Amino acid sequence: MGADIKCDVAVIGAGIQGAGVAQALAAAGYSVRVLEKDHPAAGTSSKSSKLIHGGLRYLETFELGLVRESLTERAILLRIAPHLVRLVPFHIPIYKGMRRGPLKVRAGLSLYALLGGLSPAARFSSVPKDGWDLLDGLQKNNLRAVFRYYDGQTDDAALCRAVITSAHELGAHVMLGAELISAEADSHGWTLRYHQEEAVHELHASVVVNAAGPWVSQVLDNFTPKPPHREVDLVGGTHIELEGTLEQGIYYTEALSDGRAVFSMPWKGHILVGTTEQPTREPNDPQPTDGEVEYLLETFRRHFPGRETKLLNAWAGLRVLPRAEGAAFSRSREVVLVQNHKQRPSVLSIYGGKLTGYRATAERVLKRVLPSLGPAERKADTITLRLPDLSN
Repeated sequence: MGADIKCDVAVIGAGIQGAGVAQALAAAGYSVRVLEKDHPAAGTSSKSSKLIHGGLRYLETFELGLVRESLTERAILLRIAPHLVRLVPFHIPIYKGMRRGPLKVRAGLSLYALLGGLSPAARFSSVPKDGWDLLDGLQKNNLRAVFRYYDGQTDDAALCRAVITSAHELGAHVMLGAELISAEADSHGWTLRYHQEEAVHELHASVVVNAAGPWVSQVLDNFTPKPPHREVDLVGGTHIELEGTLEQGIYYTEALSDGRAVFSMPWKGHILVGTTEQPTREPNDPQPTDGEVEYLLETFRRHFPGRETKLLNAWAGLRVLPRAEGAAFSRSREVVLVQNHKQRPSVLSIYGGKLTGYRATAERVLKRVLPSLGPAERKADTITLRLPDLSN
């Protein structure tokens, strides 16, 4: 039996990476079908730290290219989605005994500004001592300095929905509740069988892009023959929501036990604190542990000793990191693309990826799969295409 639907590209997953790929391919003029077993942003793309940022801490691991790309993408998102992404002040308090002293942080912020083209959005300053009392009750004992710079904040799920809506407006078909059963190769691409609305359907695609996030490797188990893959580590990131709010912006603090960065930020009338990095093997419904919650509470209390810490909510998202040695915090956040053929791939899998860089990742995927697709008439360019405002 032949497939009843045909398209140029099938995208598996409607998180931010899959949404971005669908938008980029549809904008380039190709026919696109998105298979999403749940709903857009059902997984990690609604459980991130809600930041559109250049990745200041990636300077410590010398990922200058990633920081430069992230700052470029931040600037693009500020232009094409001002209703979803806004610059907010970030504060870095430096205390006696911290692993990162004032000179090191100042050097990092200076390099950050250079990589950002010394634009107003990339510059930083020192908060004078007579301004410390205004910083939301920040602990002043042993405080040596406070730096202020600017980065972006967003509603991650709303951003993902806007991108997938843009893809739909460009002609992509988004099929929700559609779970892949199998994919079999033929001379013209892949025949995909999927389950949706209590029935089994078939779809033929010249190219398949696997953007399944934490399920990226599981999805490939359904392919015949099985495409190349990478071993991955799943890292759970817990966030907690506390009563109250922060009036002066976001605080970039250092956990006492291991020196990791922990953000405390205003979020929908409350305080969001995150995140942890706990290895896990379970991609379905990750749950915060008591230890992770206490780790975040202890870090917040240490920096804001006079603040209420009534716990309202806690949740965990998953990062996908290519398997490697070393702690997750110090590992590269560069996205890895794995394809089945070097010149003309028919399957490409996305491993990792950052919320901030979703558009750049999608353009990279587009470039990789173009040799496998015929010519098409471009409809739009995602670097200038404004994202829809779904709040109206």
